[in-house]
Amino acid sequence: MTTISQRKKTLRPKQVPERTCVGCRETKLKRELIRIVRTESGAVEVDPTGKKSGRGAYLCKAKGCWEVGLKKERLDRALRTKIDAENRKGLAQYGDMLP
Repeated sequence: MTTISQRKKTLRPKQVPERTCVGCRETKLKRELIRIVRTESGAVEVDPTGKKSGRGAYLCKAKGCWEVGLKKERLDRALRTKIDAENRKGLAQYGDMLP
């Protein structure tokens, strides 16, 4: 018969969520990535908290990944929508601020 203290020692380590960057296709910790979300109204915006409702995609905090994600329309495919010019410009400006 096992005791409670023995069962606590055999618990699994806590799962850490991982996501794949749309730009470089590398799997990283969710907290290391920036979430882009397509809202119910169809707008595409940056979700710094990662909690907005809607379809999401992730990009690294690197300018290169943002350029690839926007130019090759990988972000469009991941969000299953066509990003309009205004939203694309806003996302590009946000990406330009990154290292």
